[in-house]
Amino acid sequence: MDKKEIYEHLANIYLDASSKSSKKKRKLKSYPKAVKNLIIGAILLFSLAGSGIIYYNINSRKPDAQIALFLYQDTVKMNFNFDPAKKETFSLNLKQLNLAKYKSLSFAARKTNPKDVISLRVEFINRFNEKSEVYIKDVLNKWANHSIAFSRFAKINDWRQMKTLVFSIEEWNAREKSGIVYLDNIRVLK
Repeated sequence: MDKKEIYEHLANIYLDASSKSSKKKRKLKSYPKAVKNLIIGAILLFSLAGSGIIYYNINSRKPDAQIALFLYQDTVKMNFNFDPAKKETFSLNLKQLNLAKYKSLSFAARKTNPKDVISLRVEFINRFNEKSEVYIKDVLNKWANHSIAFSRFAKINDWRQMKTLVFSIEEWNAREKSGIVYLDNIRVLK
């Protein structure tokens, strides 16, 4: 093949390709404007939803679905030893958090020693230093979810500016002198 034949062959390929693209353009123009806008809108919606910009909670229509605010998501290891100490605590600074619209505290807990009998003290403190505690009796040696209604914290009158949430293991509420209790997914529910 000489140069002239190569140029003619490339020109034919180019002309065939350009005539096909103009046919596609004519086909696209034949659709009504509303259908084109609908297709473009659907493509845009799916691309935004896939990128995470638009988020729709499928469970939001369920009547038992709850909104949770996680106060602490990591697993907490409360390693207690009552030889020198009388109490082991884990404290969360709530930084004047407004919990007035929430109804309960929820968390998961477990102990490591199945022979031990442990009660866990849960205490809220607000900005007026009102303190109220609730005891979770006999923490299990497997993960168990606990939910405490705010109404059980009877001494707290104002939930708008909460200061601290404290989890405690006290010497008089544990059979053994040492052990480990884990807490996880500490959250408040609406």
